Amino acid sequence: MHDILNIAYSHYQKDIGQFMKSMCAKHHATHLNKPLSSASVCSQFSRGVYAIFGFYDKKSVNTITSFCGTLHVSFITPSFPLDGNQQFIIQMRPDIKGPLLSLIEYYKWDKFAYLYDSDRGLTTLQVVLDTAAERKWQVTAINVGNLKDEKKDEAYRSLFQDLENKKERRVILDCEQDKVKDIMEQVITIGRHVKGYHYIIANLGFIDGDLSKIQYGGANVSGFQIVDFEDPLVSKFDQRWEALEEKEYPGIPTSLTTPFPTSFPIVMTEAFRYLHKQQIEFTRRANNGDCLANPAVPWAQGVEIERALKQVRVEGLTGNIQFDQHGKRVNYSVNIMELKTNGPVKIGYWNEVDRMAVTKSDVFANDTTGMENKTVIVTTILEAPYVMLKKNADLFVDNERYEGYCVDLAAEIAKHCGFKYQLKIVSDGKYGARDAETKIWNGMVGELVYGKADIAVAPLTITLVREEVIDFSKPFMSLGISIMIKKPQKSKPGVFSFLDPLAYEIWMCIVFAYIGVSVVLFLVSRFSPYEWHTEEYEDGQIQTNESTNEFGIFNSLWFSLGAFMRQGCDISPRSLSGRIVGGVWWFFTLIIISSYTANLAAFLTVERMVSPIESAEDLAKQTEIAYGTLDSGSTKEFFRRSKIALFDKMWTYMRSAEPSVFVKTTAEGVLRVRKSKGKYAYLLESTMNEYIEQRKPCDTMKVGGNLDSKGYGIATPKGSSLRTPVNLAVLKLSEQGVLDKLKNKWWYDKGECGAKDSGSKEKTSALSLSNVAGVFYILVGGLGLAMLVALIEFCYKSRAEAKRMKMTFGDAMRNKARLSVTGSTGENGRVMTPDSIFLMPNTLHMGLRC
Repeated sequence: MHDILNIAYSHYQKDIGQFMKSMCAKHHATHLNKPLSSASVCSQFSRGVYAIFGFYDKKSVNTITSFCGTLHVSFITPSFPLDGNQQFIIQMRPDIKGPLLSLIEYYKWDKFAYLYDSDRGLTTLQVVLDTAAERKWQVTAINVGNLKDEKKDEAYRSLFQDLENKKERRVILDCEQDKVKDIMEQVITIGRHVKGYHYIIANLGFIDGDLSKIQYGGANVSGFQIVDFEDPLVSKFDQRWEALEEKEYPGIPTSLTTPFPTSFPIVMTEAFRYLHKQQIEFTRRANNGDCLANPAVPWAQGVEIERALKQVRVEGLTGNIQFDQHGKRVNYSVNIMELKTNGPVKIGYWNEVDRMAVTKSDVFANDTTGMENKTVIVTTILEAPYVMLKKNADLFVDNERYEGYCVDLAAEIAKHCGFKYQLKIVSDGKYGARDAETKIWNGMVGELVYGKADIAVAPLTITLVREEVIDFSKPFMSLGISIMIKKPQKSKPGVFSFLDPLAYEIWMCIVFAYIGVSVVLFLVSRFSPYEWHTEEYEDGQIQTNESTNEFGIFNSLWFSLGAFMRQGCDISPRSLSGRIVGGVWWFFTLIIISSYTANLAAFLTVERMVSPIESAEDLAKQTEIAYGTLDSGSTKEFFRRSKIALFDKMWTYMRSAEPSVFVKTTAEGVLRVRKSKGKYAYLLESTMNEYIEQRKPCDTMKVGGNLDSKGYGIATPKGSSLRTPVNLAVLKLSEQGVLDKLKNKWWYDKGECGAKDSGSKEKTSALSLSNVAGVFYILVGGLGLAMLVALIEFCYKSRAEAKRMKMTFGDAMRNKARLSVTGSTGENGRVMTPDSIFLMPNTLHMGLRC
């Protein structure tokens, strides 16, 4: 108190004058905000003071008012105003009842919670409750003045949780500034400072409170300010206050009550001037009066001092200082304040004449004036390819240490919006989720909510729960949840892979069609007279005519096979019915062979990887392959909140799986996929999946389509002035194609696994022997079968000739072997036997004609 009064005396020394300097009190309280006790009042009175300046609380107020009333000494106080007509009490602090009720009516509240401190008295609460009864307001009054210090934080959190359960999101805080600060810290901790909540701070030092942590949360915060810092008198005093040296005035506070003590000297000066003008003489010696005397002897001139104080009319730091006949402030003005993202803003004022007058109903939230002189804190997360440390990062400082998609994007945004920025890696390495128990946000979302950063440029997914506490720009990248698995080994082509272009069923149908066409051709040839013709041959000396049909069953099979193989045959149907059969068979073989040839190239030159998982359905219906997500992020939240049966089934599995299938970072998830030998699938955003697929060792792949559709957005605190310019910058970059260029740069141009589509499950390659091995096997098998049949025919014919020629089987085989090697068995190169002579002229009509 001593330092504050000395500063005030020094500031007002020209106004106080020499007369007042001689009257200044030499005895004072030690602590500024400590209430006076009865002993302190008695001590000051015994020293012969003209008036006492100090504080009271609920416990000491009755004692102080009693002493002052009995001893006729004026007590000037900045403590909470008292009800009733108290003599010798001069109240420097204006009553807040009128401004508070007017503000409640302005916001049209009809249901709210009222948190009060019983140490301040219950006068304001009583007026609010009386008004509520008249206007049918629903008020929940809660006393927060009796909470123990060691348990107050827990009690505040429990209190606000109860209010949340009752849907009470409008709260009035009628407490001293220190307690308001403690309450607001817990409000921030449990996430009750976001959009949808509204707080009114019912004291007169709105600007004095530290609200920097809550101003970006999105909640509405209103209050009152008695000191107008735009007043020249206040500005001059404020400059002098800031220039004070710490050594000369250690521990000088700047709390709510500071302006009131500084007005004490000028109030006393005006009172003594009044007495001087009234020519009232007053003297007082230090040993004059004893408060402990029985009966107590009042000071005879105390009434004159009280009357003089009530006649004071002077301008101080708290505006017009004037008292009514009961010692209460009158004709004062209070500024109405609201907290915006750029700090406390005056929206109007209140006085006894005009009541509440709103001068500015809205503040341009998107005004970026002065932004070029401010360094914007950009929170982000180390996640390739969005933000990465350079290989030689130690050689650089600040933003130059990082590279990546979001680093380039942040530079483009800053260039379009015209501000300086500093990249800040989020401390906990998380994107942002709210704890189910404490309701506290972590990660980048938490840094925006709690005012630690101005903007988040990162792969931050736009979700409903995040949109409730922060603002997002238009998406700068579209994506969805996808499945990452370890790339399976390439399937080795089978021996008969040349059959793959057509399904097994088709091959079987072709075989049956071949047999069926051959039989039909045989039958129509037998029944059609046009397929029969007469041939002449000599049987010894007799000439014989015999009707023949070329389409026996074997020739029919041979004709069908030749047509199917596109090789043709020496014989053709003569009848119309036979030609119809041949025509439709040719058409059939044309389509089948063309289709086979078209597919053959693709099947033989494409390497296939057989994936055990092709979709989310495949994951959900099996248990051999585990699957999980990032432990804190939008992907996990998607499954947790999903009402779709498939995703709900997957979530039930993931949350109960042992060991846990959740990972702390994406890098950990990718590593788990690579080391799992195909037994773990990781669910993540498709963009990250595509990027990792392009990185060495190129052993992961994306399977199936996206499970949902969403986007990455640039986040700002609720109501931030950066929201609109950032949003416009994103749209402009999208229209100019800059966003696509950035993605191609960091995904594919810097890829390590080949072309953009090299990660697909099929890749064209040169034809290898293994692809056509079956064809060679069939060729070798056919040749072997032909030689076996030839051997059987050779033996059969040799045995028949041995019987006819009446020779041994061995001789017959030697003759046949000689014929096969030399082409003859006799000296003249011919084999002359009765059988051969008889058979030679008629050889043609006995063999196949094709």
